[in-house]
Amino acid sequence: MADGGPTLFVRYAFPPNSHGFCGPGDSAGFLGYGLAGVVDPGFRQMAQAFAGAWPYLELIAGATDIEDPLDRRVVEAYWVGNRLLDGVGVTTMGNSIEDRFRFRTGPRFSSLAEGVQAGGLPHHSFHVFCIYPWTGLLGEDRPGADHALTVLDRCRIRWGRVVALHGDQAVVESRALTWTGRHLVLAEPAQENVVRAVDGVGMVPDLAVGDWVSMHWEWVCDRLDARQLTSLKHYTNVHLEMVNGGLEHSGPALALS
Repeated sequence: MADGGPTLFVRYAFPPNSHGFCGPGDSAGFLGYGLAGVVDPGFRQMAQAFAGAWPYLELIAGATDIEDPLDRRVVEAYWVGNRLLDGVGVTTMGNSIEDRFRFRTGPRFSSLAEGVQAGGLPHHSFHVFCIYPWTGLLGEDRPGADHALTVLDRCRIRWGRVVALHGDQAVVESRALTWTGRHLVLAEPAQENVVRAVDGVGMVPDLAVGDWVSMHWEWVCDRLDARQLTSLKHYTNVHLEMVNGGLEHSGPALALS
């Protein structure tokens, strides 16, 4: 797979799409676009079908005067994080979130909006921790705590270090989310098995033991350099700290208590 913005988008968006959670119905065709590196009107239509991610890409691009929402810098900003996020002001962010979620959440919108007012940024971790609990994206309105925790952990972009490779599988040491009864925190490092390819065809070529990688659901999405790893940790922790003590109404606490 090439390293342009559209392909990077496929790497991160395909895992939930393969489960039928978001995006176009043809997940195999979507992955095929990414593997081929083809960007045409058909691909853009598929990308725009991601009702969660695409508006954030448009928001980041518009706020930073970048013409194409699929510019690599924009795609990286949303999934991993970079300095573009600092160019999206609170008012712009708030207007976008209100347009998207006020009608959908009704009286819950004021609780959802607290995350924007507290300085939430258009990063995927904001969407998972600060939007999901108020919009039913964890399941039912009051899902079981175990199910909600699994969704929060698998759907966030997490990071880990490759410790072994076995065919199409990789063993990665990472830190899962855990619920203390009061706070959503990262547990001690533990090993997990993740998918790096299917029949030898994968998203990240030449993966090696020792590489730091990002993961979404059960898939390895990308190899992370030091800057990207630092950014992903930083923006994830910003939003974890927010829901753990910076908000009057914490969505994860509502779902997990």
